[in-house]
Amino acid sequence: QVQLVESGGGLVQAGGSLRLSCAASGNIFSINTMAWYRQAPGKERELVARITSGGSTNYADSVKGRFTISRDNAKNTVPLQMNSLKPEDTAVYYCRYGDGLGVYWGQGTQVIVSS
Repeated sequence: QVQLVESGGGLVQAGGSLRLSCAASGNIFSINTMAWYRQAPGKERELVARITSGGSTNYADSVKGRFTISRDNAKNTVPLQMNSLKPEDTAVYYCRYGDGLGVYWGQGTQVIVSS
């Protein structure tokens, strides 16, 4: 089992910044991928950014150049730095952990970007 706890969501004005963090605990496998997804009201959950245990990253086109995902393997944390936020970034953001044995999700953290 892997437990994920997200933090850092909140209300911000357009153009502002937020930093989300995901802390993983439990049976963390050394080779894994962690990611941030988001789900806006009435829409499907979508990938925002992901990072492998080796540090390879990829981003949704909509956030490239504005969001940065990183990880601290020693602490099992995955921050998501979000800059130049737009109202369309408003969503519940979820942390996801995946390895060869399974996939786990956090409970989500709300991000609201006001115009």
